[in-house]
Amino acid sequence: MTTSSENQKLIVVTGASTGMGAATARELARRGFHVLAGVRRDRDADALRATGIEPVSLDITDPAHVEALAERVTDDTRPLHALVNNAGVQVNAPVEVLPVAEWRQVFEVNLFGHIAVTQALLPALLRGKGRVINISSIGGKFAMATYGAYAGAKFALEAVSDSLRREVAPMGVQVVVVEPGGVRTEMAARGVATANRLATLMTPDQEERYGGLVRANNGLMASGTASGLTADAAARAIAKAVTVRRPRTRYTAGRDAALIIRLGRVLSDRTVDRVLAANLRRHYPKEAIG
Repeated sequence: MTTSSENQKLIVVTGASTGMGAATARELARRGFHVLAGVRRDRDADALRATGIEPVSLDITDPAHVEALAERVTDDTRPLHALVNNAGVQVNAPVEVLPVAEWRQVFEVNLFGHIAVTQALLPALLRGKGRVINISSIGGKFAMATYGAYAGAKFALEAVSDSLRREVAPMGVQVVVVEPGGVRTEMAARGVATANRLATLMTPDQEERYGGLVRANNGLMASGTASGLTADAAARAIAKAVTVRRPRTRYTAGRDAALIIRLGRVLSDRTVDRVLAANLRRHYPKEAIG
């Protein structure tokens, strides 16, 4: 599987501390690439460091970190084959409840940070005729209740990906979106914890309006995660987007993602609303159903 040409190529993977990012770094290193794996903590770097994996300290919302990454890539004689924009946070709360500062932070990490890294590395990608792999989500196509901020940033990432693809394709750079469904990673557990923290900030009226919804959504997230792809399986889907000779513009990862996106193409908004509501209702606390 590994070729001599791959041994001479770099790949940057952001958000590689755990989960899909760490699994993707390992999968690409196994295929012979030299992976610059963005991590936030020293202990994550120590756990990830291996043959073909070079951890780099990277907070994609920190301009100094992004600049240092660009310098590291520029100083390397190997071409940059791909940038995998994987870093992200999951924050779930009703639109009325989520403080505007939290909205801004979600967009800083899930959108603006990716744009900053892409801008910094595009010169190297253009020189090497590489590709940008943006990790979106089925949330980039369907915004379920409480997913306004997360899905909003992913919808925007999908749009940015389309614009960027049309801008750089004539120069030999490919832009690919990967849309995972449920994946068994720590991100979902952190999302539930964040949702519970935000729920404590609700007023009594907001608790009456949304308390059952928040608890149902937490149950749905836990269920979807438990039955979802492993991080390794998701990493193989991402690696395909990185390595296939003529990549599609979009790939789904997981049967749930493929099914939901197919249904969305043929069902009306109101029908999708009913399907999502019925799926969520199974997770409502009994006292909240009536």
